[in-house]
Amino acid sequence: MVTRLIILLALIAALVGGCVWQEQRVSAAEKDRDAALQAKRQAEAERDSAKGSTTVVTQYVDRVQIVREAGATITREVPIYVTQKADAACVIPAGFVRLHDAAATGNPAGPPAGDPDAPAAGITLSAIAGTVADNYTSCHATAAQLNALQDWIDLHAQESEP
Repeated sequence: MVTRLIILLALIAALVGGCVWQEQRVSAAEKDRDAALQAKRQAEAERDSAKGSTTVVTQYVDRVQIVREAGATITREVPIYVTQKADAACVIPAGFVRLHDAAATGNPAGPPAGDPDAPAAGITLSAIAGTVADNYTSCHATAAQLNALQDWIDLHAQESEP
């Protein structure tokens, strides 16, 4: 009888040990599955983010290209709208050139270095028109870049929301 009791207790202990071992195996498999699913979701999110970023960058490049082409067209048309006759008729004062150059650098012009009404040497109205057209082109290209950056930020902000 004692032998049977010992055998029965040994079988119960083996059964309990087997159940504990099986539970640990199932828990480890569930953890591995959860980690794999999380890695899959992360990879999909990164892939989708990369696709979105690529789309935004492509749209930005397209926008900037269109802006630059339009600006180049406008610059090429300067001689049509500002003729040599207009260049000869309009004397550009040195004060205007000094102020324009100061504005371009972002620094104050300072006190005049001479007569601000004196004609500026070698500066024509058509040259100024070309410079202004180029400056506006750069401004529009920068605006397109900022719009694309805002689109990219909006895209990523939507992804990070739960």
